[in-house]
Amino acid sequence: EAKKGKKKDPPIGKPMRDTSGGKAYKVYVRDPKTKRIKTVRFGSGGLRAKINDKKARNAFAKRHKCSQKKDKTKASYWSCRLPRYAKLLGLKSSFSGFW
Repeated sequence: EAKKGKKKDPPIGKPMRDTSGGKAYKVYVRDPKTKRIKTVRFGSGGLRAKINDKKARNAFAKRHKCSQKKDKTKASYWSCRLPRYAKLLGLKSSFSGFW
């Protein structure tokens, strides 16, 4: 049975819109070092992601070295994978790779 006052774990690894903190999105990840859940906020609040523009995507992936990003506790990892979660976040995109 659940202990009183224990919050249910947030959905891990599922990015969502972020309403606080000034960033566009957030995702909960379990930190492998501490085993605790941490919130990673990413995406600039005001900027629109141009995920349907191939040139913009390629420039982004290059600039951010997306192919080298492996750490799920870092915002850069999630920013690089933003188009994959476009549907979850209500963005229009049929594209699923990196930027």
